[in-house]
Amino acid sequence: MSTLGSFIWSIADQLRGPYRPNQYGNVVLPLTILRRLDCILEPDRDIVRELAAKYDNPNRLRIEVKKATGRSFFNTSNYSFANLLADADGLADNLTDYIDRFSPDVDVFEYFDFKKEVLALEKAELLREVIMSFKRVDLHPDVVSNADMGDAFEYIIRKFNEAANETSGDHYTPRDAIRLLVDLLFAEKDVDLSEAGIVRTLYDPTAGTGGMLALAEEHLLLQNPDAKLSLYGQEYNPQSYAICKSDLLAKGHDATNIAFGNTLTDDAFKGRQFDFCMSNPPYGVDWKQYAKAVTNERDEAGPYGRFAPGLPSTSDGQMLFLLHLAHKMRAPEDGGGRAGIVMNGSPLFNGAAESGPSNIRKWLLENDLVDAIVALPTNMFFNTGIATYIWILDNTKHPDRKDLVQLIDGTAFWTKMRKSLGSKNRELSEDDRAKIVRMYADFADADPDYSKLLRNDEFGYWTITVERPLLDDDGNPIVDRKGKPKPDPKKRDTENVPFSYGDSTAGAAGKAEVIQAYIDAEVTPHVSDAWIDWAKVKTGYEIPFSRHFHKYAPPRPLAEIDADLEKQITKILDLLHEVEG
Repeated sequence: MSTLGSFIWSIADQLRGPYRPNQYGNVVLPLTILRRLDCILEPDRDIVRELAAKYDNPNRLRIEVKKATGRSFFNTSNYSFANLLADADGLADNLTDYIDRFSPDVDVFEYFDFKKEVLALEKAELLREVIMSFKRVDLHPDVVSNADMGDAFEYIIRKFNEAANETSGDHYTPRDAIRLLVDLLFAEKDVDLSEAGIVRTLYDPTAGTGGMLALAEEHLLLQNPDAKLSLYGQEYNPQSYAICKSDLLAKGHDATNIAFGNTLTDDAFKGRQFDFCMSNPPYGVDWKQYAKAVTNERDEAGPYGRFAPGLPSTSDGQMLFLLHLAHKMRAPEDGGGRAGIVMNGSPLFNGAAESGPSNIRKWLLENDLVDAIVALPTNMFFNTGIATYIWILDNTKHPDRKDLVQLIDGTAFWTKMRKSLGSKNRELSEDDRAKIVRMYADFADADPDYSKLLRNDEFGYWTITVERPLLDDDGNPIVDRKGKPKPDPKKRDTENVPFSYGDSTAGAAGKAEVIQAYIDAEVTPHVSDAWIDWAKVKTGYEIPFSRHFHKYAPPRPLAEIDADLEKQITKILDLLHEVEG
């Protein structure tokens, strides 16, 4: 639990009465951001006011402020937390003036509709008391680190969403899961990232409050303090967007790199590609309302568009973000890119052969873009206990990893939390994380119990249609005009034939040979009159993760099962006797 977040949230107790608990966040979140920015700007406030009096042109003023303070944002108001309370009667107007006079890139308060809350607080005679409470909190980065500030925001959001019966997991990802994703994302490029003065770009299309971007930057700077990581993101939740953008402003990043809007329908960075991409998209959320826009984009963009490989079911849009990330990786000829995404289990196997999801997997695997998939422990996230997986994509794989996918079963590597947070009662300790990353890095020496290397074509299969003849009343096959037997729809069957059947390594090219071998061995010996309809053969791809790590457990001895049944029957009879007695 964030101590700072708990303290800030306690300020919300002053709102009891005029505000309901599920409305506290509308006041607490923007005021926390405002106080954070206020503390950052305070040391240079007089300099900025002097420059504002000298330069009327906003662009010139921004340049001069940047030269004088090193910051890209500023505020030209005569008010701040230092003197807002001096004019009791004009507090609301003065606070509004303070908010209005931020530089144009600080648009975060618009997304909270905060001016409306200022008027509501004044009407409830709470504004002075709340401002006084926030004035007592020093949120300067020298006092409260960026990491602690992030924890505080996440705590506040979680409390806010609990009060509103919303799912906090829709807005941020647990830090331990992010750290593993970041470790895996950078693992293959760690040597390159240590170069002096290196500049790299990182992009998150579902940025949330910016937790992934922040931890990725922290990881890189720990390795190389001279490195520069330019952060980019897009977020469609107004409050999360405001927090993310203010966090990057506080760290000195270019806030214009954080965009508001729906990534699926309006890509704010169209035409841009990045060195690293990462995302934790919503699971199982339908995209019916965006289906027309997404489908139109696919049709208009043609074979090189981001959704060209296929579209998933409208009931779950995860794989749209998977395609989006693959599209956003820097091109191989420009140095290549890597992407990491957290998803649930359905993108591994949902959809039949030649369905949208299967075609997406086919495109990723046939283009050798899937580097590794890691199964996470269950109960890792705040709003779900289901199985989740980290996918790592890479379009410039190391030569040893080409045409291979590494599957890592990390479900056993977790530490029990002292206190649950929603559905989250397990976490990845540093040791847990290190073990998983080591397995990824070792690669060739993979432990078969936890790590397996598979060829891309081992995930492919053909769905074949097996027909049997329709018989007349005398048991003779009914034939068509060409003398061929007509199929009996009631006896029709479909079967999946793996590309690797019979230890074949030919992949998709072995279609005729492998399928015929399957028919000869698995079908004809049992139904000699059966045949395959070659016109109906479909190609599919799935990643049956659990099957590859299945451990056979022999059934219990019958005597042991019988003994347990006898015990239970005895208990039931004893209970019945008590009721009757």
